[in-house]
Amino acid sequence: MAQSTASAPSATRAGGNAAPRDGVAVVRYQVAEIERSIAFYVQRLGFHLEHRAGAAFAEVSHGVLRLLLSGPGSSGSRPMPDGRRQEPGGWNRIVVFVDSLAAQMQALRAAGVTFRNEIESGPGGLQLQIEDPDGNPIELHEAKAR
Repeated sequence: MAQSTASAPSATRAGGNAAPRDGVAVVRYQVAEIERSIAFYVQRLGFHLEHRAGAAFAEVSHGVLRLLLSGPGSSGSRPMPDGRRQEPGGWNRIVVFVDSLAAQMQALRAAGVTFRNEIESGPGGLQLQIEDPDGNPIELHEAKAR
C-alpha cells in the first residue's frame, strides 16, 4: 500500500481555532455523559483535559493520542443518513502503554472499573482490556522487556 507524503489537514476546534494534528493520533469515542468520561480518563488513566464544550464534547490527551469524547448532543454523534445510531462500545480500541500492568490492574479493580478479560501474555508483552463508563474498550499494554 502506498504511503501519502501530504501532511494531514488541520482540525478546527470550537471557536474556529485551527489545531494542527501532525504527529498526533486522533480517535473518537461515543459517550453518554461527558463529565463522567472526563473523570474516568483523567483520574483513572492519567489523561489530560485539552478542551471541553459543555455537556456535548471534550478532548483528552495521553502523549500523542487525542481522544475525542462525543456526548449525545455533539455533531460527532448524530445518526447516519440511513438512520443507524452511533453508539458506545465495540471491539476497536485505543491502546495505552503502562509501566506495570499488574499495578495498574490492581488500582483499576479497586476503583470498580469493568474488565473484559484477565492479563494475556503474548510475544509483544502483556495486555488487558477494560471498559470506560460507556463500554468503550481500552487495551492496557505492558511492553516486553528488551
